[in-house]
Amino acid sequence: MSDPHEFILQHISRHIMLSEPDIQRFKSVLRYRKLRKRQYLLQAGDVSLYENFVLKGCLRAYTVDPDGTEHIVMFAVEGWWVSDLYSFLAGTPATQNIDALEDTEVFSIEKNDLEKLYQQVPEFNRMFRILLQNAFVAQQQRIIGSISQTAEEQYTSFITKYPTLEQRIPQNQVASYLGLTPETLSRIRKQQAKK
Repeated sequence: MSDPHEFILQHISRHIMLSEPDIQRFKSVLRYRKLRKRQYLLQAGDVSLYENFVLKGCLRAYTVDPDGTEHIVMFAVEGWWVSDLYSFLAGTPATQNIDALEDTEVFSIEKNDLEKLYQQVPEFNRMFRILLQNAFVAQQQRIIGSISQTAEEQYTSFITKYPTLEQRIPQNQVASYLGLTPETLSRIRKQQAKK
């Protein structure tokens, strides 16, 4: 990636138009970070200080229950934003871990810098409102799907919505995201391959 700023600016331009001074102001608050595969972006118990934009790679956000079972809340690939949103907004300890499933590059924006951007460049208020609305709708659809769809329907919805993700993520991770056992997912995949 020659200039990583180009990718995030393209993403933003789908939502808002910025003047050159606003672009420079935005670029000045971005912190470029590289993570190796399996490296944490955030650990449960730490406060989420940043909103993160994925430039390259794949992250997963997940919780771990008392018996050690992981429950994947979301994946984040190129062009997606990720954080433990409640921790980020409330300043409370995170309940989610976020780690890299691949070598990953992100731009991070500290909360205070984001708040200043909202004041100085009101268009960012609009953009992040749109992103939050989209995230809320996606989460609502996922909850409805998990309580009203069969395991087969959930898997079909997943591969329809995220057609390239399954090739990048181990099957046990997809199963965790869908709330299925790896064995159930394997059976579903074999049945669909026969069709």
